[in-house]
Amino acid sequence: MNTILVGAQWGDEGKGKIIDVLTEEADIVVRSQGGNNAGHTVEIGKEKFVLHLIPSGILRAGKKCVIANGVVIDPIALLGEIEGLEKRNIKLAGRLHVSETAHLVLPYHRELDEARELRKGRNKIGTTKRGIGPAYGDKAARTGLRMIDLMQPKVFSAKLKTRIEENNAILKSLGGKPLSFKVVEKAYLEAGKRLRPFVTNTVIWLHHELEAQKSILFEGAQGTFLDIDFGTYPFVTSSNTTAGGSCTGSGIPPHRMDRVVGVMKAYTTRVGEGPLPSECAEVSDMLHAMGREFGATTGRARRCGWFDAVATRYARMVNGIDELAITNLDGLDTLKEIKICVAYTCRGKQIHFPPNDVVDLAQCRPVYRTFKGWQKPTSDIRHFKKLPVAAQKYLTALAKLTGARLRIVSVGAQRDQTFNA
Repeated sequence: MNTILVGAQWGDEGKGKIIDVLTEEADIVVRSQGGNNAGHTVEIGKEKFVLHLIPSGILRAGKKCVIANGVVIDPIALLGEIEGLEKRNIKLAGRLHVSETAHLVLPYHRELDEARELRKGRNKIGTTKRGIGPAYGDKAARTGLRMIDLMQPKVFSAKLKTRIEENNAILKSLGGKPLSFKVVEKAYLEAGKRLRPFVTNTVIWLHHELEAQKSILFEGAQGTFLDIDFGTYPFVTSSNTTAGGSCTGSGIPPHRMDRVVGVMKAYTTRVGEGPLPSECAEVSDMLHAMGREFGATTGRARRCGWFDAVATRYARMVNGIDELAITNLDGLDTLKEIKICVAYTCRGKQIHFPPNDVVDLAQCRPVYRTFKGWQKPTSDIRHFKKLPVAAQKYLTALAKLTGARLRIVSVGAQRDQTFNA
C-alpha cells in the first residue's frame, strides 16, 4: 500500500512521529516538498531526533528514504544532517537517495529571504529565513540551480557566478551585504563532492521499486493551510503541502496512491503570522507553561487555540483524507471543558468553510461546541477503549466533524505512546 501523509492544519501536527510509526508498515519513505524550513521530531527511548530534510523513516533500520525532486535542498544543511545521524550510528549508505533534479537553496536565497522580511515590517510573513521562498521563486523563474548542476563542478561554477552577480545587485538595493563567489563556490563544491554517492534519478529508482511491489510512504512537510495554493495566502510556504504535491514532487502518478492519512493535533497551532480563528490565549498559556508548542526549526513559541473543525473539514476535502491520526491528546488532560470550533461567523453570516480572502478570514469569529473534559492523565494509556469515556467522545467528535475515519491516536512524544483507534 502506498500512503500519502499530510498535515491537516498549519503544520507542526506531529507528522514526524506518525511517519515513524507508519514506517514500520512501509519499505520506502519519500519527502516530496519543502526544505529545511520543516522540522520533524521523533523521540525513541531517551534519544531525541530533529530532522529537517531527511525523512524520519531513516530512524528505522533497513528502511530506505528519498529526498525527491519537489524538495529544495541546502547542500550544507543536508550534509550536516547526514553527519549528525552517522555520529549517532544511523547508517545512510545505500539507504538515502537524493534527486538530481531537486533545486538548491543557496546563500543569496537566505539573504534575500531575511532582507525582504525586514522590509515588510508589520506585514511580514513570518518565514524561517532559510531561503525556501526565494529558492522556489528561482525554480519558477527558470533561473534555479539543481543538484545535477552541483554534480558537475564546471557547470555549477559558471552558473553560480552569474547568479551571485545578479543577486548581489538585488541584495545591495535591499541594503544587504554582497556574497563572495569564491567562498560560496568552495563550500558548495565540497558539499557536492561528499553528497555525490547519494544523488540519483529518483523517479526511475522509485518506479523500479514500485514494480518490485514495494510499499511507499510519502512524508509531507508543513500543513494544508500553508499550501501555496490552498493555504491562508500570503501567509503560506512556497510549495504544495497538500496531497497533490506528493505526486508532482516525486514523479509517482496519482493512480498509484492508495490512501491519504491526515495528521492533526487535538487542538490547533500555527507558527508565524496570519489569521488563526480559534486562537485562544488561555490555551496558549497552558501549553507553553507545560513546555510544549515551541517550533522544532526556529524554537519560536507556537500560537495555540481550540480545535478548528471548519479548517480540518476543508483539509479533508482538498487532500482526499481517508484516515486521521490525532496527536497531542494528552495536552488537554487537565481541562474541565474543551471547545471545538464548528463554524465561523463572518460579517454577520455563519459559514462552514474558511474564506479564501485573508482579510475575510481575519474577520471570522469561531462558533464553539463545548465538550466535557476528562481531567485524567492519558500518557500511559495504550488502547483506545482504555481512554476516559470523555476523551473517546471528544476524539470521535473530531473525526465526525472532519469527515474521515479515526485511525491513530497519540498521547505523547515517545514511539510507544501511539495506538490504533
